[in-house]
Amino acid sequence: MTRDLYARHRAVLPDWLALYYEDPLEITHGEGRHVWDAAGNKYLDFFGGILTTMTAHALPEVTKAVAEQAGRIVHSSTLYLNRPMVELAERVAQLSGIPDARVFFTTSGTEANDTALLLATAHRRSNAILAMRNSYHGRSFSAVGITGNRGWSPTSLSPLQTLYVHGGVRTRGPYAHLDDRDFIDACVADLEDLLGHTRAPAALIAEPVQGVGGFTSPPDGLYAAFREVLHERGILWISDEVQTGWGRTGEHFWGWQAHGRSGPPDIVTFAKGIGNGMSIGGVVARAEIMNCLDANSISTFGGTQVTMVAGLANLAYLLEHDLQGNARRVGGLLIERLRAVAAQVPHVREVRGRGLMIGVELTRPGTDEAAPEAATAVLEEARAGGLLVGKGGGHSTSVLRIAPPMSLTVAEAEEGAAILERALRSI
Repeated sequence: MTRDLYARHRAVLPDWLALYYEDPLEITHGEGRHVWDAAGNKYLDFFGGILTTMTAHALPEVTKAVAEQAGRIVHSSTLYLNRPMVELAERVAQLSGIPDARVFFTTSGTEANDTALLLATAHRRSNAILAMRNSYHGRSFSAVGITGNRGWSPTSLSPLQTLYVHGGVRTRGPYAHLDDRDFIDACVADLEDLLGHTRAPAALIAEPVQGVGGFTSPPDGLYAAFREVLHERGILWISDEVQTGWGRTGEHFWGWQAHGRSGPPDIVTFAKGIGNGMSIGGVVARAEIMNCLDANSISTFGGTQVTMVAGLANLAYLLEHDLQGNARRVGGLLIERLRAVAAQVPHVREVRGRGLMIGVELTRPGTDEAAPEAATAVLEEARAGGLLVGKGGGHSTSVLRIAPPMSLTVAEAEEGAAILERALRSI
């Protein structure tokens, strides 16, 4: 049945639509931190639909809210008052840390970043954007144009002039040998030098932890130091929280808070986890920025009622059960467990991350050369052992991405680590 479905997939869908595994997997249902395939095999899910199943599969509070709303009305568009949308916007604005915040809902992180770019360029009357090397911000034409990762950038055409900045990757590049303080100073000096050679950009967009890039991040405080430079010139800071938001990193509710010394970002984008699988994205910005557009705009599906009640129920569960604290505690244990394994596996260059956002970078032993074939082999072996993980990375896809639902238990963390240990040792 799966092979037939794969053949049908290949016949009608694009060749560039990536699938994991030599024998692709059809997931039919899930519960908690587990999913099942069409053959009835059970897997511990350490990737959560690309960091989207944030709390748990089939979370009763979310499924109940969705079913009840679907029985009333599914959708009406933003042309009408929408109580669930207003209620979720109030919660997000309050949590954002941005003063006088306004919220606009979209259907994805790509669309959220598109909207942020529209706002920033309109507000600043500039089409120049600063972005980080090794970054990823979505699949649309404008988002691809600011993506600093060749593997996810199919065209060089763009409506924007993009200038790439150092700093998103701590352990590679020309400043990798420096200590954290000197690393930040060098990146700031590079930014200042870059700004001396161009017209003032509209904004810097940055992921606090680079997701597709392999869960890389700078030292805490880098973007705070950047913000001081940007603020002097009126340049906006957009924090792409599509993967880092909602407490996944454990230490902070938003990734930008590790860089909050100079105040919050001007714009925050979010998506993925807030919907727990439902299509929710959005933008939070100061009122003066959000309201700068001088033409009409709506969102047909952004803020639709059935997704908004899912977001409200999911966010309430996250906060009431302190899943941020759970990500910090269980994620810390998992990282230490994986680092102990890595010390005995020559292919593992680094285990990095925060909370339940963990990257295991694989290289050819004794070198810094990426080993994508090893990452693929571990992905397959982990699946055979009953564990699903993701992949990512910059110059080549050789990082295992681990991001389970944030309700992961200690026992499940240990179970997943044991399966991954066997897979890593099998390289």
